[in-house]
Amino acid sequence: MTVDAHHHVWDLSVRDQEWITGPALRPLRRDFSTADLEPQARAAGVDRTVLVQTITVAQETPEFLALAETHELIAGVVGWTDLTRPDVAEELARLRELPGGRYLKGIRHQVQSEPDPEWLLRPDVRRGLLAVADAGLVYDLIVQAHQLPACVKAAESLPGLTFVLDHLGKPPIASGDHVPWATALRALAALPNTVAKLSGLVTEADFASWTTADLRPYTDVALSAFGPDRLMFGSDWPVCTLAASYARVAETAELLLDELGDEERGAVFERTAARVYRL
Repeated sequence: MTVDAHHHVWDLSVRDQEWITGPALRPLRRDFSTADLEPQARAAGVDRTVLVQTITVAQETPEFLALAETHELIAGVVGWTDLTRPDVAEELARLRELPGGRYLKGIRHQVQSEPDPEWLLRPDVRRGLLAVADAGLVYDLIVQAHQLPACVKAAESLPGLTFVLDHLGKPPIASGDHVPWATALRALAALPNTVAKLSGLVTEADFASWTTADLRPYTDVALSAFGPDRLMFGSDWPVCTLAASYARVAETAELLLDELGDEERGAVFERTAARVYRL
């Protein structure tokens, strides 16, 4: 039994994905549905998934909750709402009253696109993060490596909120420079209210020529810092298809964890996600 703790879907006839620009991302400029994902996930032994927001549009989260209500594969949703709105607590409560609202497990914002490297530390954002904690939800961090120090400060200041680091904070795998990233990652992992996803790594490497060996130094740092009980597997489908098939991403994760025992592997592939997201 495996949980895929991170994937997306989108329908371009419903809403454009404005971030899909340029030749490198052109293969993503089509629809990707749960029906497309399910046979690939099942073939990889995945029986539950977490569907994660893609854009900062309020209508997306209700749509994702409705998908979870009608698709057995989706066990949880990480949605989006404007953390800076003064009535964010009321908005979170409203989302949970919608069809599929019980599947809302966390909130995420595209912090990676914010020009302020300390956006997470703004007073209005902190108020929103407190509302997320009070609602019993977790907060997914989608950040660039240089934003990790602000993540550390935010997690230190909000010990009652669980922070989930997506894609290991986007380490610079293609360049091979991992020292500043590793230092910041270890500082984040030192805080007990943090967990991380082994996800999105193949697209931080060289799309065309990456190998498992290219990823291993980064996953080894994450394993030593967080330990299996605070790491979870995520495919980052369909973004991962820029560099690898769903099957290859799952197989690579298995290879990267080949030195772990069955209990430890079970944590990364199922139990951490089930616990953190209350699946």
